Amino acid sequence: MFDALMDALRSLRANTMRSVLTTLGIIIGVSAVIVMVAVGNGAKARVENLIQSLGANIMMVHPGSSLAKGVRGGSGTLPTLTGKDAKAILNNVSGVVESTPYVRGSAQIIAGNLNWGTIAYGVEQGYLNARGWKINTGRTFTPEEIKSSGKVAILGQTVADNLFPGEDPLYRSIRVKRVPFTVIGTLEKKGETGHGDQDDVVFIPLSTAKKRVLGGRYLGGDRVNGIVVQAASSDLVTLVEERVAELLRIRHKILPGKEDDFRVRNLAEMLNTRASSSEAMGLLLMAVASVSLLVGGIGIMNIMLVSVSERTREIGLRMAVGATARDILAQFIIEAVVLSLIGGLIGVILGVGGSLMIASMSQWPAIINSTSILLAFGFSAAVGVFFGFYPARKASLLDPIEALRFE
Repeated sequence: MFDALMDALRSLRANTMRSVLTTLGIIIGVSAVIVMVAVGNGAKARVENLIQSLGANIMMVHPGSSLAKGVRGGSGTLPTLTGKDAKAILNNVSGVVESTPYVRGSAQIIAGNLNWGTIAYGVEQGYLNARGWKINTGRTFTPEEIKSSGKVAILGQTVADNLFPGEDPLYRSIRVKRVPFTVIGTLEKKGETGHGDQDDVVFIPLSTAKKRVLGGRYLGGDRVNGIVVQAASSDLVTLVEERVAELLRIRHKILPGKEDDFRVRNLAEMLNTRASSSEAMGLLLMAVASVSLLVGGIGIMNIMLVSVSERTREIGLRMAVGATARDILAQFIIEAVVLSLIGGLIGVILGVGGSLMIASMSQWPAIINSTSILLAFGFSAAVGVFFGFYPARKASLLDPIEALRFE
């Protein structure tokens, strides 16, 4: 076996350029498999992190869409949700640990000679806990500030960095739509989602937002932009979602068969759908990589057939001095396997390097899995055995006398 291995290496070294070109399909296939698995694992990890940051057991209840003279408005254009709906959900739906209303709107924030356009949220005390927001510095709202329409604000990191670069924003004054507020806290960084920067927000008490900042005809009375519902666990999300929808239909007097004037959205379900799309794309790319491996294997078979034809006299000479058909078979199979393994090794190096390069250039996590490396490397060896067997078998069945007479 050792002699056969040395013979295979000498034969490949004698035709270096041909050997490199032959392994090109294997190299591309193996490297593509490793890169795709690494990027796919990174996408999966990123979605899992997003689910954790948004809340795996969170549901968002949004108002429905308006309809006027046959023209249908977008989502949320029909003000149908109220603060009382939120309280009813908390009090009447089992499995709910938090149900809190909110209002939102764009606002220009001014601090000294700096300003920043962001999204202002008017919230109650339970909103930050329900959405998994943690205080980085300072404190959250007190019940008295919520009830008395206190002019206090909590800033996301993006807003804090742009209004107070390199400074501590705590207890500094800002103006939200020309209304003065005092910063009482900043939030821990959450990062971005497909919908934008989660840290580009400012939170103020719900009553303050409705009376002084974001009020108007649309948000008059007890109306709100939405309700955040937190289930006791992620396992109860689907059941709680159904119960919330059923309760709101009763409260809004929606008859059977009629369209709901609200929408309940499960955040984890939305992100898992996106993850499924990423996995489908990854499988498609894996299929392309597998085709590259197949093409590489056909290339190995082709070059091995050429090699058998070129070395027919050598095969006849080996048989004449005592080599058996089994020895010839082993010689050419080992040569094919060595050829594919060299291609696999180069492919592994390029695949790992390509994954790291993609991660550094695109700021996208690429998780390199040792299992995928071993699988790709083992598959390249299997390609060598599979596609090298026919040429090796053909060589082993040659007649020694005819082989020696071959020109």
